[in-house]
Amino acid sequence: MEPYKHYVQYYETDKMGITHHANYILWMEEARVNFLEQIGWPFAKLEASGFASPVLKLDCKYIRPTTFSDVVSITTYVDQFDGIRLTFGYEMQKEDGTVVCVATSSHCFINLEGKPIRADKECPEFCEELMKYKKEDA
Repeated sequence: MEPYKHYVQYYETDKMGITHHANYILWMEEARVNFLEQIGWPFAKLEASGFASPVLKLDCKYIRPTTFSDVVSITTYVDQFDGIRLTFGYEMQKEDGTVVCVATSSHCFINLEGKPIRADKECPEFCEELMKYKKEDA
């Protein structure tokens, strides 16, 4: 799995030249979309399969700042998954290996009418693929 690379843009920084914290959440979505594409399940395929996975909760721990023109590599992995709820983990690093942020996003699954579903029952092929990228417990 290749990490997603984000190039910090000038407009993402504040008056102090530091990346505004809200941008990291956008980068998480970019990385998650990239992750799903890499495992063969882009959003279009998920929706064609009859379901979506909205965000329930976000958690970010900001460790070091980033600035304009930094390249941030975002490693995305499955942190937890029980067939109903899915939590992605993210580790963001500068090119020199400095960790700048660690984060998670928690998701549920709904059908296209908005009703909750069990992904493990509705789309077992997707769930099997996700489990290949589950981070092993330490």
